[in-house]
Amino acid sequence: MARILVFVNIFVEKLTLDEVVHALSQLPNVEELYEVTGDCDIVALVSAADIEEFRDFLKDKLLKIKGIRSTVTYVVFNAPKGPRIWTQESKSTAQ
Repeated sequence: MARILVFVNIFVEKLTLDEVVHALSQLPNVEELYEVTGDCDIVALVSAADIEEFRDFLKDKLLKIKGIRSTVTYVVFNAPKGPRIWTQESKSTAQ
């Protein structure tokens, strides 16, 4: 069975962005990690075997990281197109 994917918008306390990004990058469920502009500070793409595993990941790992203020989660139902891998080469050819 395919793993579920969840986009997690993460809001961090002031001056903790680097520490939070480092902690998130160490978690195996975090597939992709982006520092962004807009309402939230970080967007993470998280995978889990099922919704129960995601719930455990959220409450036992992600929300225990010092500096995370809150999250908003979006469970992926369908991915008609994707994924896109951003490499240095793709960045330079897009310009």
